Amino acid sequence: MHQTRKGNQWHFGMKAHIGVDSNTRLIHSVVATAANVHDSQVLGDLLHGNETRVWGDSAYTGQKQVLAEKAPDAKDFTHAKGNRNRPLTEEDRSRNRNKSRIRARVEHQFGVIKRQFGFSKVRYRGLAKNAHRLFVACALSNLVMAKKSLLKRRRWELQASFA
Repeated sequence: MHQTRKGNQWHFGMKAHIGVDSNTRLIHSVVATAANVHDSQVLGDLLHGNETRVWGDSAYTGQKQVLAEKAPDAKDFTHAKGNRNRPLTEEDRSRNRNKSRIRARVEHQFGVIKRQFGFSKVRYRGLAKNAHRLFVACALSNLVMAKKSLLKRRRWELQASFA
């Protein structure tokens, strides 16, 4: 694990990068990296190839080549990024707001992992042990997210077997 600076604050640890299906809200890919690895470096590992749309924050801007390689049928819906010389227009901000509504589904998974499974701080020394813990937390998070649909399906099967 490594340290990195965000603003004027230093952080030590790891990052969790997850790929989430926007319809089912289930995690399909997980990558654990050191804190100093940029988000865009692991985009290829997060794609499974059958995506039709890719939603991402502004860290994934400019990754069209990786998208074309890993998911050729996917449309790019990453956030637009402004800078000092070219700030975002009001139209770009409006588009980003609409994209954020879809991206909120991914953030919900992070909330489950952090709050219900206590993954707000790393527990072990070393990336490998913490990555293993992250993978287990993501699997459990998928169970939490799919709980309602799994219980409905089970009830329906039980009712059908008694009828």
